[in-house]
Amino acid sequence: MSKPQNRTPGKPQKQIHLAAHFPGVNNTTVWSDPRAGSHIEFSSFAHFARTAERAKFDFLFLAEGLRLREQGGQIYDLDVVGRPDTFTVLAALAAVTDRLGLTGTINSTFNEPYEVARQFASLDHLSAGRAAWNVVTSWDAFTGENFRRGGFLPQEERYSRAREFLATAQELFDSWRGDEILADRDTGAFLRDAKAGAFVHSGQHFDIHGRFNVPRSPQGRPVIFQAGDSEEGREFAAADADAIFSRHATLDAGRAFYTDVKSRLPRYGRRADQLLILPAASFVLGDTDAEAEELAKDIRRQQVSGATALKHLEWVWNGDLSSYDPEGPLPEVDPLPGEHTVSRGRAQVRMYRDPQETAREWRELAEANKWSIRDLVIETGNRQSFIGSPATVARTIDEYVQTDAADGFILVPHITPGGLDAFADQVVPLLQERGSFRADYEGTTLRHHLGLDHPDEPASDVPGEATAV
Repeated sequence: MSKPQNRTPGKPQKQIHLAAHFPGVNNTTVWSDPRAGSHIEFSSFAHFARTAERAKFDFLFLAEGLRLREQGGQIYDLDVVGRPDTFTVLAALAAVTDRLGLTGTINSTFNEPYEVARQFASLDHLSAGRAAWNVVTSWDAFTGENFRRGGFLPQEERYSRAREFLATAQELFDSWRGDEILADRDTGAFLRDAKAGAFVHSGQHFDIHGRFNVPRSPQGRPVIFQAGDSEEGREFAAADADAIFSRHATLDAGRAFYTDVKSRLPRYGRRADQLLILPAASFVLGDTDAEAEELAKDIRRQQVSGATALKHLEWVWNGDLSSYDPEGPLPEVDPLPGEHTVSRGRAQVRMYRDPQETAREWRELAEANKWSIRDLVIETGNRQSFIGSPATVARTIDEYVQTDAADGFILVPHITPGGLDAFADQVVPLLQERGSFRADYEGTTLRHHLGLDHPDEPASDVPGEATAV
């Protein structure tokens, strides 16, 4: 972990944005830990959300899995599998929270704008203005097999569809201005405008017209998140998103990503504060930094068992490696070429585009460090983590935000549902003492928590903010 730096003299103190990722569709969780609970029972979601709200977090985030992943033609059961419908969970959480934002990943490749717009507008009403949509695309035919169209879209078409999908949904949200409902009991007139909700859209991907049946919601539109890190993804976020996820693990990489994405905003007439950069981050707390480091090693070895390490290695080698010893050396054989991979539906298919080169690099690392297969997977698979005492973690998070490596973090604990508790009780108070995190909510909507303009109100005029960083 890098040594925290002082804030830049004369630079205003930034407020940190914090969110909590319910760790269901990933392999961050240690589901075998005695403290771990269900990933599907509502009590787990409720506990997690209430903890995040008690800590005054901006929002809770749910990922989405449209199909159970497979490896070698079998369900990948070393991961946590299964997830209730996102909208059902978020709507239920709206009833047990008051201020916490509710963010869900909903796919733009295998859904339709009308139904998604209707669901988010409904969620925004039910939550009194706390809904957010993480707009994603899906790249593989494996997932497409679950849907009527089947197949998949090439990357350029995925983003083309996503941009038109979002634009169409925005048209549906905007088909209600917010002042149409008169409900005059004396005259019997309900609508002030008989054309309320009327829409027409004709484009490359969607040709629809009709009436949108959900009136203007408290936020006008849900907050829009985007998770792509490709060139197309960065442009999509710069043009249309309110926040973007990133996975850059170091200060330098974070600052480079931050500068790149923020510098794209002026060409779309947007200010730097109109797009937040929020990386995902895990954390491990201990009474001392040394204790936290030891705990982190133990946790990582629980996350990557020997069997899991072999499964990860198969993503690159593209073949059955079950006969290899995970505590032994890497295979001497080279990866198998071919488009039919063992890890269908996993992002790693795209991550390791040149398996031969990846294998060469991994062999060099393993030889230089005397790593086994399991050691290699543990050491090369770490995501951004904050490890240390509560004081160290609070100081380091503040450093990342104050030096423009991020605007905040989406925290992914390794235990569900209680893994966020220690952070809420031990780290948040220290961030509040530093003056970089709120002591209480000041508004009721997610847009207010994130400092974003309301689409129905004039944009705030902040001199100089539209310049590239």
